[in-house]
Amino acid sequence: MKLSHPLMHENFTRGDFKAVTALFKKKNVILTQSKNVKQFENNWSKWLGVNHSVFVNSGSSANLITISILKNLYKKKEIILPTLTWVSDINSVIQNGFKPIFVDINPKNLCMDENQIIKSVNKNTLAVFLTHVQGFNGLSNKLLSFLKRKKILLIEDVCESHGATFNNKKLGTFGKISNFSFYYAHHMSTIEGGMICTNDKKIYEIARMLRSHGMARESGNKSFESKIIKKYPKLSPKFIFLYPAYNFRNTEIGAAIGINQLKSLDKNNIKRKKNLKIFLTSLNKNLYKTNFDLKGNSNYAFPLILNEPDIKLRDILEKKLNQEKIEFRRGNAGGGNQLRQPYLKNYVKNINLKKFKEVDHVHFFGYYIGNYPSLTKTKIIKICEILNAIKK
Repeated sequence: MKLSHPLMHENFTRGDFKAVTALFKKKNVILTQSKNVKQFENNWSKWLGVNHSVFVNSGSSANLITISILKNLYKKKEIILPTLTWVSDINSVIQNGFKPIFVDINPKNLCMDENQIIKSVNKNTLAVFLTHVQGFNGLSNKLLSFLKRKKILLIEDVCESHGATFNNKKLGTFGKISNFSFYYAHHMSTIEGGMICTNDKKIYEIARMLRSHGMARESGNKSFESKIIKKYPKLSPKFIFLYPAYNFRNTEIGAAIGINQLKSLDKNNIKRKKNLKIFLTSLNKNLYKTNFDLKGNSNYAFPLILNEPDIKLRDILEKKLNQEKIEFRRGNAGGGNQLRQPYLKNYVKNINLKKFKEVDHVHFFGYYIGNYPSLTKTKIIKICEILNAIKK
């Protein structure tokens, strides 16, 4: 009998279904963005520790809106990006006309190498768009002090790291703006969904407008809306479009699920962290990397990275994973080194891949496999026994 281990299992509970059923039983129910969306935003802001949150239809939409805001507020044209991240982080930068500047990763946390970030900053640098990969913290006091001194914006991608911390403070509260994803396989889910978080009132209002076609009435600021109506007397007050934008709204259904799932997030994160420790202590250290920096982590998926760049051993590993029905993704976050992807060929020229050795190793010899709250110690150890048994 095969083991069978999916990337995610039972990420929706009976409580989630009851919350949606209760919504449908209401009279004159509104299913598009309404009261539940606002409630979820408020609950999320309180949980995270920020002033403002904007619920959108995906983490990718959160990325795009965030970088669109930077385009509208600032003049500098370069943004420093990780090579190991989800594609929408990079696409949002390109699509808004910024120049992407890439750095390699730190193998201890799979996040951007802080020393390479510091070396890459110049007079044209607007922001560092940092991804906290697979629940690892990518921040340090050294990096935060440097960015503050140089007046460089920090944007946090926390899509894979809900509840992870640095200096006992949740990730997503350090940057000017932070983005979260509620995709099915993440720490919590709203089916599809994302959140934009900030303490800046102006950024919050622009994010609300960009979420809804760029309409002035979506800002949530009545005083601002009145000024805009007076400024454009020949336009219908309800249809004044200040920004070229689209519809990135989410629904009452997603919000109802989010409100319910948020109640269990901290408890589930404790289980995920415990699972990760069992996994790493059970792995063969001679075969796989296990010396990750776990301080403050909130694990999303188990990192499985071969120590040696051995193609033959890698193929044996993948064959075994498939035989045992252990679902995996090669390349870790986003499929590995984004510099190797075809979409970048028209935007980044003369890439020297030799400068990105750490991410390239993960690209060819790194994986993640599923970690979730219902996973038992017995099953984790069984998975590790299978992984440890491979040999050429």
